[in-house]
Amino acid sequence: MSELLFNNVQLTRSYFLKNVSALDDGLVDVQPDGFNNTLHWHIGHVLTVAEQLMFGFPENTNNLPVNYKELFARGTKPADWQGQVPSVKELVEKLTDQLTRMNDIPVESINKKLESPFLGCKTFGELVNFCLFHENLHLGQIQAMKRMIETAQAK
Repeated sequence: MSELLFNNVQLTRSYFLKNVSALDDGLVDVQPDGFNNTLHWHIGHVLTVAEQLMFGFPENTNNLPVNYKELFARGTKPADWQGQVPSVKELVEKLTDQLTRMNDIPVESINKKLESPFLGCKTFGELVNFCLFHENLHLGQIQAMKRMIETAQAK
């Protein structure tokens, strides 16, 4: 089961990277009507939440700048952004690096019990599974928003 979970990490992130790397720069900061965020925000959000769930950001890892939490955590939005905001290209590079670090996680850590349940997860493996669910959820949002923006711009 652990091999299947880590194969899914590779599959999910690779597909996410393929999709976000292909986004036109003119689309990433458009916020369509009815949406709270942009494609740019979703990309940074997936990166930041995965870092929080799998590596304990910001307390236990310094692979991302601390301000990513203020930019991309749940409840944040581009309308409130201040200071230096990373480009989508930079976020894609960090997502790629993060995948390498995910692949280096020891298989035996999958069964490690969490100190206290988090998001209904009792083990690290369950947390990884939630992280994959979360990433796929946002990829769906990215794909839908992209279509809406392209349709609106074509009119």
